[in-house]
Amino acid sequence: METKTDKLQTLSEKDRNELDRFRSGFPWMQIEAAAGIGRGIVRLDPSALQKAVARAEAATSSSTSNEGHPLRFSKFVPASGAASRMFKDLYNKNVTVVNKFVSDVEKFAFYDTELYKDIKGEDLVDFTLSDSGLGYGSKPKGVLKFHRYPDEVRTAIAEHMVEAQEYMKDAASGTARMTVTISPEHTELFKEAIAEIQDRYEKKYGVHYDITLTYQHKWTDTIAATPDNAPFVLEDGSVLHRPAGHGALIHNLSAVDADVVSIKNIDNVAVESYLPVTAQWKKALIGTALELRGEIFSYMDRISAGEEGAAGEAADFLKTRLCIELPKETLSDAKLLKDKVMELLDRPIRVCGMVKNEGEPGGGPFIIREKDGSTSLQILEGSQINMEDPHAVQCLKNATHFNPVDLVCVLTDRRGNHFKLEDFVDPEAGFISSKSYKGRELKALELPGLWNGAMSRWNTLFVEVPVETFNPVKTVMDLLRPAHQA
Repeated sequence: METKTDKLQTLSEKDRNELDRFRSGFPWMQIEAAAGIGRGIVRLDPSALQKAVARAEAATSSSTSNEGHPLRFSKFVPASGAASRMFKDLYNKNVTVVNKFVSDVEKFAFYDTELYKDIKGEDLVDFTLSDSGLGYGSKPKGVLKFHRYPDEVRTAIAEHMVEAQEYMKDAASGTARMTVTISPEHTELFKEAIAEIQDRYEKKYGVHYDITLTYQHKWTDTIAATPDNAPFVLEDGSVLHRPAGHGALIHNLSAVDADVVSIKNIDNVAVESYLPVTAQWKKALIGTALELRGEIFSYMDRISAGEEGAAGEAADFLKTRLCIELPKETLSDAKLLKDKVMELLDRPIRVCGMVKNEGEPGGGPFIIREKDGSTSLQILEGSQINMEDPHAVQCLKNATHFNPVDLVCVLTDRRGNHFKLEDFVDPEAGFISSKSYKGRELKALELPGLWNGAMSRWNTLFVEVPVETFNPVKTVMDLLRPAHQA
């Protein structure tokens, strides 16, 4: 008969390495400065905005890759997990929130006169959350009814489909591709939500949808630890493993068959009246990414052809455009410079929208110092910033923008080959967070975040986007904001 001790003795090498990480922790990011306008963040004037949008629109219809094939575009939507955190204040019986919910319940898109008839007061909360009612407490955000229109009620995934046909559709084929990361237990819910509207939307918008549902791989789960860094053992003697955060999705992104991918979280959608500004700025990010792609490919071609001075010009480009400043010893050695510049240019590209910070705390776009002495642009979370370092704290205070998770990624090289994205992850950029399981405290190990350390070694550029493009639904009460009321 297997005992608890036997199970602990059979920990995998991966488990043991992760336990070592709990003990050693992750190093702090060495922050040089907050990124700002003119230093890592681009502010597009009306002319530049128009050109970027035009470049994106041309690309979806006629632009080709180096091999002469049309560029393939796709939308990537992280949508894993249940929406339970969205209803945290209702579960906790926050009086102010509960009263507001009850008084304004008819304003929510999921309110149905027939379903809610004869339900009053706090029973409205229980009906909305419980499985005997709508079951919203255990369903994923993607299938919740977000927006009410005169002729229909749309879920979050429906709004993403409407967005996709507007700015990610191949004009030649009329196809809008989407990859949606979900939890396996929610597969049927997503399939039903998509099937209910797909034919109608294809006819309405003149589009064909190619939607792939994909799961966060179980082998990316990490071991949980007790507060003193021992394995977290369950009642049956087994060791608890937990999903390792959105950083695990780098494997799913790497599998997307596309040259250019747009990333946006499932809850960051607005009613269709916001679509013109949303699409305009998403096209601006696409156009900027394609421009950067062309610049990088040109430098690589010139260096490969042996053009004199091209490596030095590329080094200047990396410094002024992408805030990658090389160490002096690299700049002073011609061969070392050429090799290093080619290595840096031959990487995936990401162009990230950044919203002007109007007082929100937390991480965002920064310039950091790498171990080899070079600098780079990174998106940092608050947990990666050493709050006991006065310089880091001052940089955080100086931050002018925050990260809304609005990215456009170029996943293929100048020959049209897909990068293996796992090769560009910084394993030292993970997180250790405090969680609980059935009332017991535990420590959780999260992989480098998808738009943080998982893309640490990408070529990165930030672009300022208007706050109107950022409309997340973090709590149910956010659905009462103008961006979610048609």
